[in-house]
Amino acid sequence: MRLPRFALALTLLIGLAGVSEAQPRNQRGGEPGAFDFYVLALSWSPGFCELEGGRDRNREQCGDGAGLGFVVHGLWPQHDQGFPSECGPAGRTPSRIALDQAKGLFPSEGLARHQWRKHGTCSGSSPSDYFADTRRAREKIVIPPALARPEREQNWTAIDLERAFVAANPGLRTDMMSVACQRGVLQEVRICLSKDLRNFQTCQEVDRSGCRTREITVPAPR
Repeated sequence: MRLPRFALALTLLIGLAGVSEAQPRNQRGGEPGAFDFYVLALSWSPGFCELEGGRDRNREQCGDGAGLGFVVHGLWPQHDQGFPSECGPAGRTPSRIALDQAKGLFPSEGLARHQWRKHGTCSGSSPSDYFADTRRAREKIVIPPALARPEREQNWTAIDLERAFVAANPGLRTDMMSVACQRGVLQEVRICLSKDLRNFQTCQEVDRSGCRTREITVPAPR
C-alpha cells in the first residue's frame, strides 16, 4: 500500500533525525572557547597502522620497531550535540616553543599541527596552553594493564574494553567514553572530560557513536 505523501515525508524526517543523532556532527567554525566539554582521543597505534600505515606520512608512527601503543590523537572541544572545528584565524600556526609542548605527546609533529588547526583553535587557548592541556588530560588517564604492553594480538568486545578503562580510572563510567573501530580493528578510545579537565564527563552522543562490532581485534605493537 502506498503511503500518503505527508506520511512518507514524516517517515523520512524521522529517519534522518535518527541518523544525525547517532553521529557527532562537525560544526565548522564557531567562537573559540564556546563548547561544553572535551574529548580526549587515544589512538591505538597498532590498529591505526594496520588500517592506514601504508602511507608515507605515517612512517614516524608506523615504522618497524616504533613499538607504540596508545598515543594521543587529539583533545577535542565538544558540544552536547556535535563539535566545532577550525575556529581560529586561518594564518595562525603554532610557534616552535608551542610545538615543544607537544613533543612525545603526539606520534608526529604533523599531527600536532593538524590537531591545533582543527580542534585547538576552538579551545580558546593559545597553542602552548592547548598542548599543555592535552598533556594534562593524557596524564590523567591510566591505561589498563592488559593494554599497557601487550605482547600478542588480543580480541575484546567494546564493552569489555570500556570496563577495563573504568577499572583503571576511578570516577570513569562507560557512559563517559566510547570505543572506535574500523573493519573490526581497534582504532581508538575516546574519553570525555569536563571543560576544566578535572573530572570525567557524561557524553551521550559520543557514547552512542561507539563501535558496535561483536568482537574487536587489538593488534600488538611491533
